Amino acid sequence: MQQVSFIQMKDGTAEEYAFLDQHEKAYIKALPERVLSLLEQLGDTLDGYTVSRLEHSLQSASRAEADGCDEEMIVAALLHDIGDMYAPANHSEFAAALLRPYVRPELAWVLEKHGEFQMYYWAHHMGKDRNIRDQYKDHPWYQSCVDFCEKYDQNCFDPDYPSKPISHFAPMVRRVLAWPKY
Repeated sequence: MQQVSFIQMKDGTAEEYAFLDQHEKAYIKALPERVLSLLEQLGDTLDGYTVSRLEHSLQSASRAEADGCDEEMIVAALLHDIGDMYAPANHSEFAAALLRPYVRPELAWVLEKHGEFQMYYWAHHMGKDRNIRDQYKDHPWYQSCVDFCEKYDQNCFDPDYPSKPISHFAPMVRRVLAWPKY
C-alpha cells in the first residue's frame, strides 16, 4: 500500500490506519530536524536588535547550560522564541504548543507566559502595564517564569557574549524531541 484509499476519515480501515501510523511515527521522529531548520531561519532576522533572533536564542540556551540547567530547560531556552517568524503576535504560545508534549508542564507554562512576563522590562516605555505578570502572582510557577526571563531572555542581546553554536545544542534538541513524554 502506497497510500490510503479513503477520502473521508470515517471510511478508513484498520489496515489503512496501521499504515498511516507507521508514517506518523516517522514524521514525529523527524521533528527535531524540522525544528532545527526553523531555528536556523531565525539567523536572518536582526530587526533593529544588536543580535539576530538566532543569536538571542543561542545566548539563552548557552546561559541556561552555563547555569547547570537540565536538557529540557536548555532546549526550552533555545526554542523559547521559535514562533517569532510565523506567530509574532503569540510567539510564546507557539513555543509552548510545540514543546508541551516534550518538556515538563512547568516549562511549557513558562514558555507560554514568557511574553507577558518580558513586558516587565519594556512595557512602561510604551505606555503599557509592565506588571501584567502580576496576574499570575499566585501561580505555583510564577517565580520560575520571572527567573527564566531574568536569566535567559531579557539579558540575551549581547553581541559579545560567547554563545555556543546550534551544532552544540542539536543533540539535546534531538533527545528532548525524540518522542512525546508528557
